[in-house]
Amino acid sequence: MAWDTEATQRKLLDAGARQFAAHGFAGARMETIGRDAGVNKERVYSYFGDKRGFFAAVLSDQLDSLLEDVPVRGTGPDAVGGFAGRLFDYYQARPLIARLLAWESLELSEPVAVERRTALCQDRAAAIGAALHGVDAECGSDVLLSVLTLVTGWWTLSGLTAVVLDADAGDASRRATIVAQARQLATLRASAPA
Repeated sequence: MAWDTEATQRKLLDAGARQFAAHGFAGARMETIGRDAGVNKERVYSYFGDKRGFFAAVLSDQLDSLLEDVPVRGTGPDAVGGFAGRLFDYYQARPLIARLLAWESLELSEPVAVERRTALCQDRAAAIGAALHGVDAECGSDVLLSVLTLVTGWWTLSGLTAVVLDADAGDASRRATIVAQARQLATLRASAPA
């Protein structure tokens, strides 16, 4: 029976995403990843090189479509609020992504897949700029970073909720607040003097 390389790599990437999201680069164990995937851990090395190469492959695989799948639609501050809401929904459907982003920042000296992700960010920043009736590229990038930070923070720093808020904010409530904050930020940035 022929070995299904593609299926094996997919199992390893999925298991790697689960283990790295839970334990980070330093805490994840290759034996555990192999067990989780139902594959001999030696396959990781033959397909992806060392552990760092595998971590980069997992991050690249999980983050590749993050902004590609979340468009900016419409015009004005509502477009930015809608983008924030769709990004929130994307993270909710893929809960490992925010944790992997956090581990990437904590444990890597530079982000993975920089060229592809930079191009996607520039595209989304330009779309935000166009939605806000021609604000400059720097402003679009600032708004994008703020929205990404707001949304990603909910999924990575949710333990702060009990400390900061009097009541436990559920996902729906937090989503509505983030959408409103993104709209307010867009309103402020669009009306700021150039």
